[in-house]
Order: sequence, then structure tokens, then C-alpha cells
Amino acid sequence: MAVNTSSASIEPTLQPDGSTSGNFTLENILGTNHEAVEHPRLKEKDSGDATEPGHGWDEESAVRPAADGFCVECEDQPAQVVCDTCVDNYCEVCFAAQHRKGSRKKHIAKPIPSSAKSRSVQNGVAEDVKKNGEQENDVDMDDSDEELDRISIEASKAPVSTQLLGAQPTIGSKVGEWFVDRSKYIPLRLTYGERKYLRLLDAALQVSEYTDKIDTLGFGLSKPKRIVHQIRELCAILSGLVLAADYKQGQELFTDRDFQSNADFYQTIFELGRRHKIMNPDKMRTTYGKLIYLLQDSQSPDVRDMLSFSCVKPIVSVYTVLEEKDALDMLRDDLIMVATQEIYSEGRSKREVQRDIKNKERAIETLASKYQRSGLNQEQVRQCIYSIGDNHAFLRTNRDPCEKMITYLKQYFHPTQAKDNKSSLAIRSGKQGARLSHDHAKQYAYVLQSLTLWREILHDMFRLWSLAEQDLLAENVPYRLRDTGQGLNRVQAAPKTFRMMHTILHRAQQSVGTWIGSSAIHMGDHNVPNALMFIDKYSQIYRILLPICNTLSQIPSLAEKPALRSYIEDDFGSIDNCMREILCDFFQHGFDGSGADNFFDAGSCIDGRLTSAWNWCAQLEKKRYFPVFLLTGFVGFDGDW
Repeated sequence: MAVNTSSASIEPTLQPDGSTSGNFTLENILGTNHEAVEHPRLKEKDSGDATEPGHGWDEESAVRPAADGFCVECEDQPAQVVCDTCVDNYCEVCFAAQHRKGSRKKHIAKPIPSSAKSRSVQNGVAEDVKKNGEQENDVDMDDSDEELDRISIEASKAPVSTQLLGAQPTIGSKVGEWFVDRSKYIPLRLTYGERKYLRLLDAALQVSEYTDKIDTLGFGLSKPKRIVHQIRELCAILSGLVLAADYKQGQELFTDRDFQSNADFYQTIFELGRRHKIMNPDKMRTTYGKLIYLLQDSQSPDVRDMLSFSCVKPIVSVYTVLEEKDALDMLRDDLIMVATQEIYSEGRSKREVQRDIKNKERAIETLASKYQRSGLNQEQVRQCIYSIGDNHAFLRTNRDPCEKMITYLKQYFHPTQAKDNKSSLAIRSGKQGARLSHDHAKQYAYVLQSLTLWREILHDMFRLWSLAEQDLLAENVPYRLRDTGQGLNRVQAAPKTFRMMHTILHRAQQSVGTWIGSSAIHMGDHNVPNALMFIDKYSQIYRILLPICNTLSQIPSLAEKPALRSYIEDDFGSIDNCMREILCDFFQHGFDGSGADNFFDAGSCIDGRLTSAWNWCAQLEKKRYFPVFLLTGFVGFDGDW
């Protein structure tokens, strides 16, 4: 008997025990003769394409023009204006970036009529879909760049909220809809019982070699066999999780391989890991990548058909919990500001701090008793309030260092002219590793806009993380395994994250008034292969800025000791000179375009700014002010502060 699939059939091999090893079934995949099992559709596809010109797994496709109705520069956003001189269509962000100086500054732009714009976008996507409609969506890594572009265009049409939230309301003011909008992207804090399952998941991922076995191009790992390996590894992890949580239930699973009956358990435990990581970026630093790649593979049609269920469920947020119980009015209550405020002790008396603590506790209890109802007890209401407070703590730790560095920049340096050489931010290409040439005024503006952009990104990091997971776990956006110069990585388009980044960039450009350098955002290429790499890159910003801020804030107290004060005055002249030298060096060479693997990948692009900052961190031990960092308790940019 032959087993038929949608596009191929294979003849089974009859074994002595009467079983068939050739069938592409879950029983055979998990059996002892799994090496003989290959995906029939992909196997036929490989043999059918033997006469056609080969395409390497790491080869780039030919460059295609932008689809009709889309910006010619970013090729991702719908065109909004047309330049009469260039005769090209741009989105607002790209037009402002390409026409900010030189003769192009005089070009005149006209808005594209909405009817023509929507018609051209639809036609462009329709033609692109028609052209690629017969191509199959493989879970494996052989999807062409054209297919990724097509899917990116389709996904960009989906409604994604890119409206940015304003400043947080102050105590005593009306909160309005600020907390309602914010809570949609605030994950719910884990309970004590959920944390037990979190430790179980983390332990399972610690010993798992999933990515080592799947993301490799070794002997025997053809495209058909890769899906078999994915299913085997995924089932091994799922079985181990159930067995560790409930031995009896795990034994039954090993007997009949009925994964579908435990679907809710798998979805819940994987969601716990994702939720915990979003709220605690420092946790699961080695295991979250395995988890998200495992879930990415589980979303493929072939793997999901074998398991008969999906491993992915939406993240539980404060908004979803309160909306389900019809308690969203709590987020509009003015007491929510007091109940979620952070209480600072710096520069305040003990009595003032104790008073704020009592007011906060009283507000929490008032809200808990006021909004409890059937299915939503007081403890769950408190859990929602604490989760919002966790978000405020995240913003203070991650976003506030950007604010402090902007304050230092404005305090110690003049925007247009330097008082002397020691306070000049000017850099020259080729000098001390710099890749850019800026005078003082241009470098001041360049640093200011970079810090402003980082602040805006971190302010909306939870929303960006939500969109990044949507891109990573999208069913219709496959990935390609490519050598990006830093090993094999999964290259995948991230249209929702890219669109949100465009909006944040546009807001940052408007807030600073002028823009120095490139406004290119790398996403889904060899620089930033996928949304996971993007999130990991920008969640490290505070690791750079926070130790610098801590060192600068402790230098005055350090100088209270006579011996240390003598050292600072002998080497730097004064406390202000010491702080100015540290800041000047960071603002110069932490934003000089250096740090890339080659000459072409560095510079002033959006991601290159962060690369330069990391490169400065790697050179810190060679600086003459490094002993000052050590005296203030500095242990590294990857330590505890």
C-alpha cells in the first residue's frame, strides 16, 4: 500500500515485523528506523528540480524593483508622496531622509491620492502573488528571497497598531486611556505555581540540543530529513516535559504518542517561558533562543499536521485578563497612578518614603476590593497592578539611562561650538578607529538623535517584543538558513517589527528636528537576520549606558576620600574634568561608525550606532580613566549593578 500526499507518493519498505518504515507517519518518525523516513513531497521536489539551474542555500537572488505602490527606498511601506524631480514614490520617512540636504532639499513632493495609492498597492501585491502563487511554502531553508518579499508585502497589509503612546501621566492628573493602551503589551506577572513550570521548562531547554541538530548543514541533513529531525526533537522535548510534570500522564504519552490530548499543557508551559522572558530580558539568555526557534518550527504545516495541534498561544497580558472579566475601568481609575508608582528614596526623608508606601498600599487594596468580581478575585486584581508596576521598573532600568546621558550631553557640551579641544566632540575617519568624519556640531546632533531614538525604542520595547514574536511565529513567513558571516542564522522577514521601527524612527526624527547619517533599518538580512536578533540587540542598550551612568554618579562621592581625590586631581585636574573626559570619549568613539566585521557593514545606519557603542565597551580597559570605573565598583558591562 502506498501513502499518498498532496504532491507525491512513496512506496513503503516492509520490515520483518510487518511494519512499514517508508511511510511519513509519526509512528515511523519516532521509531528506530527513522533514518529511512523522508518527507515525500520535498523529496520529489528535489528530484524534479535536478534539471534546473541550482540555487545555493546561501545565494542571494537578483535585485528586484519595488512593487507598484510601495516606497522605492525601503520597498516595505506604501508610497505616500511623489517627488516631481526624482519622479519616484516615497513614504514620508524615506522622503525626508533622502531629501534632507544638498540639491535634493529643494525638490518638491506631492501627496499621492489615496484612491490611486490603494489601487496601485493592491495591484502590486496581486501581481506579485500571482507570479509566486504556484511556489510552495517549505518549512525548510530553501525559500527564495522573492517569496520572502511577497510574504512581507502581504503581512504589511495586516492592521498593526503603530500609534505611539505619549508620556506617562503624573500623579494627580487624569489617566485617560494611557494605561488601557499600555496594558495591551504588558505581560501578566507569573504566579508561584506557574514559576514551578517555568523552572521545568528552563531545565528542559538547558539540556536540549535542538538548534545544534536542526540548524546545521551536516551530512545526511537534506531538506526532507530535516523535517523528520524537527519532529523527533520537538516530540522528545514535549514528552520530557509531561513526564517531569506528571509521571503517570507521561507514561501514557510514551505508550500511545497522543500529543494532542496534552495540547493545553504544552501551549501553557511554552507561553509561560515567553511571558517571563519579555518581563525579564536578563533571564533565559541561552534558552529563549532555543524556545522561540522550536516554536517557529512547530508552526510549519508539516510539523503541526504530525502533532495535530499548535504549540503557540497568545501571550497573557494585563489587558486580556481585565477585558475577559469586564474590568477595564480599573485602568481608567485615577488611583491606578498611585497604585503603580515607583517609590524613590534618593534625596528624600524616611518619613516621605514611608508615607508614599502607605498611600500605594492603600490604593492597591482599594482597587482590589472595588473591581473584584466573579472569576476575578482580589489576588488576580493585585497581580494585574503589580504587572503594571513591573513595567514601570523596566522603563526606569532601561529607558532612564538614555535620559540621563542626554542630560549629561546637554550639561557638559555646547550644541554648536566647543570651548576647547578637551570639550570637542569632533571625529575624523581613520583616526582612533573612527569610520565617520563629523565636526563638533554634527557629532553633537548625531549623538543626541541616537540617544533619543534608543529612548523611544525602549519606551515601546514591550510592544516591539510582541510584534517580533508575531513575525517569528507567523505561519506564512518561512526562514532560510544562511551563513551571515557570524555562523548559520535563520534569515526571516519581519514586516510588523520593521513597520513599527519606521514609525518610531519617524517620531525620533521629528523630535530632534534634523537627522545626521543614514536612516536605513536592517531587518531580515545578514546584519540583523530576524526579529529575535533585533530584540536581543536593543534589549542590551541599558547594559552599555547604566554602568556609565552609575560610574559618573559615584565620582563625586569617590572624591570625598582624600587619597582618591588627590588621584583624580593629579590625573584629570578636577572632578568635572574627569567626568567630561569620560563623556567626551564615549560620545566621540561610542558613535564613530566602528565595530563592524568589514568596511561595508559599519557606519551611521540605525543598527550601526549600537554596534559602535559595543565596540567602545570592548576598548574600555585601554582607556586611561579605566581605574576610575573600577574604583566605583564596575565589574563589566555584563554584570550586576
